[in-house]
Amino acid sequence: MKLNSLQIEIDGIDKEILRELMADARKPILQIANKVGISGAAIHQRLRKLEQSGVISGSKFVVDPKVLGYKTMAFVGIYLDKAAKNLEAVRDLKKIPEVLECHYTTGNWSILIKIICRDNEHLMQLLNTKIQTIEGVSRTETFISLDTQIERQIQL
Repeated sequence: MKLNSLQIEIDGIDKEILRELMADARKPILQIANKVGISGAAIHQRLRKLEQSGVISGSKFVVDPKVLGYKTMAFVGIYLDKAAKNLEAVRDLKKIPEVLECHYTTGNWSILIKIICRDNEHLMQLLNTKIQTIEGVSRTETFISLDTQIERQIQL
């Protein structure tokens, strides 16, 4: 791994390690070591360097929201009456557990959020009572996702 002033360059071994862990973060280190052809200790050292450099920021389990009854995903473009209201609006959006992502954007909206709801009625209630009542929100534009067709991380 090399550090440039603006980015980090990783070598082929780092890429192989990352590909294996991105496919299954619970894969045993020794199994990865055998596949890559280096020792388990070397894998640990490389992983530590990748974490310290910020290439790896953690690991997580993926929960399927549909299994828990959340069947409606939507993207909501939020128009703010003043750009200065952004910080307060984001602070209030963080309090809404159904908000999965929040992006500061260019274009017509000030903010774009990804939300998960049980159904369309839950979505409407969330919009009417929680999102559109946030101070500074002038209006919203909602797009319901019918299906997630591509979902992936960066390819190495």
